[in-house]
Amino acid sequence: MMEKQLYPPKIQFKFLLIIFALVLVTGCGKKTNVPYGKQSFGYKSSPATQRPYTIKGKKYTPMPHSHGYMEKGVASWYGKKFHGRKTSNGETYNMYAMTAAHKTLPMGTWVKVYNLDSHQEIIVRINDRGPFITGRIIDLSYMGAKKIGMVGPGTARVKVTALGKATSYSKKTREPVAFKPINYWQGNFTVQVGAFKVKKNAQNLRKKLSHTYLNAHIVPYEDDRGWFYRVRIGKFSKLNNAVQFSEKLMAEGHKLTFAVAE
Repeated sequence: MMEKQLYPPKIQFKFLLIIFALVLVTGCGKKTNVPYGKQSFGYKSSPATQRPYTIKGKKYTPMPHSHGYMEKGVASWYGKKFHGRKTSNGETYNMYAMTAAHKTLPMGTWVKVYNLDSHQEIIVRINDRGPFITGRIIDLSYMGAKKIGMVGPGTARVKVTALGKATSYSKKTREPVAFKPINYWQGNFTVQVGAFKVKKNAQNLRKKLSHTYLNAHIVPYEDDRGWFYRVRIGKFSKLNNAVQFSEKLMAEGHKLTFAVAE
């Protein structure tokens, strides 16, 4: 059966409003006005999650890239209370996955978290915003916290080092083994109009789009959940140009469209 990508405009608009409202009241800790990333298969890297946001009167501006980031401070964790809720980038929080919340690192950034007391370390992916408690620099998932021995104490002194976006995964463990820096504002950009787990469905959409648009292409993508096939249009050297083109496509009826870095 064909995977459905688009809803009728009126229905989808109401649907997006509902999702947006849910994101504002869920996620890590008591958060409001947390930026929402457009949802797709595979992890999300929408520029929407790079917009400044305000929590309890304090403004946070996400970093344009993760290169060179290293910080020492206190880590905390969040678990069952938030399990199944939406994270700030539109994913569903899984307390047993190796993820974390950070106030300003780009979404999709993998970071190494080293427990300065127990000398244990883990690698987790940023998919949420937080923690919004003074003195804390990262909020780990329950599983991440468990692996570095901080579930019982609740917090730990850690060193967080950004690794970047994962470029390959271990076939045996499904853990990332290679990375590259994330930079949202410079590089190669395109516009994504759909993503599928079934390759044939992606091919059908690409073929349909190629009749109207230049450079309709498919980008295979693998993360810790498996393979996905992303359908994209165009190539741009500046993010703003990709965003403008995505807005044009949305106006033409492609409601799940958004700009991404390649």
